[in-house]
Amino acid sequence: MNAFWIILTGSLVGASCGLLGCYLILRRMAMIGDAISHAVLPGIFLAFWIAGTRASVPVLLGTAAFGVLATFLIEWFSRKGNFQADAAIGMVFTFLFAVGIILISAFAGQVELDQECVLYGEIAYVPLDIWTTSGGINLGPRTVWTMGAALLLVLTLIAWGYKGLYITTFDPGYAQTLGIKTGRWHYLLMGAVSFTTVLAFDSVGAILVVAFLIAPAAIASLLTNRFGVMLLLSVMAAVLAAAGGYGLAAAINGSVAGAMATMLGILFGLAFLFSPLQGVVFKWWRNKNSPAAQNHPSV
Repeated sequence: MNAFWIILTGSLVGASCGLLGCYLILRRMAMIGDAISHAVLPGIFLAFWIAGTRASVPVLLGTAAFGVLATFLIEWFSRKGNFQADAAIGMVFTFLFAVGIILISAFAGQVELDQECVLYGEIAYVPLDIWTTSGGINLGPRTVWTMGAALLLVLTLIAWGYKGLYITTFDPGYAQTLGIKTGRWHYLLMGAVSFTTVLAFDSVGAILVVAFLIAPAAIASLLTNRFGVMLLLSVMAAVLAAAGGYGLAAAINGSVAGAMATMLGILFGLAFLFSPLQGVVFKWWRNKNSPAAQNHPSV
């Protein structure tokens, strides 16, 4: 049963992050998840310093607040300073991460805290945190419920704002001429990214979250040119990586999170080589068998 809960958790995290990752990749903001994982460190410190506890709710509120702040600052610097998104991401997350390091080092005597309490969760421990009602009913791991709620939120956002997110992602200039407020859609998307990643950090760890934000969408982009199909394929890739990664970890008695991230890399490599649309092997085969190549054989 533990295997089922771990695979289900990985699938829920992967599906949530994979769907959002499709938009991030097309907006050239794929590393926003990594930025958030560093930028929330001041929020972790302040939540613990104010509340005096490592309970998940205060820490979640603190990290969520700084995750939203980071996305706001990235967008603000991109617009006002005419910076590229990657430059703004690098500037904001290094600044906030450094502030968090200073706060923790300056108050080390009063606050026994480091970023490992949130950023380096372990998915193998998911079955240990059971949600039990006052009547003694076992509802399963808490993480399954929280990540299920996150996935539902992401699906609701995409279903409700599909056209707005679509047009502001592919052609923001045209969207503005139509009177669509691109900033509003950007903040809605970044808010969903921040909320989802922060929820997942404590359960599966920042590294696996970043992998799920990037790899499933990258795999899907190699397999199709249709955005709707890309969303579906990203979910399928995430679920396959979660199941295959757990099987790999069980076979070698290794890290489950590491095995899932490794499986994502393997799936990406296969798509990169054998995708019918953009795969290296298929491109070579088409060029080799094209009429031009047949009429001009190599010596």
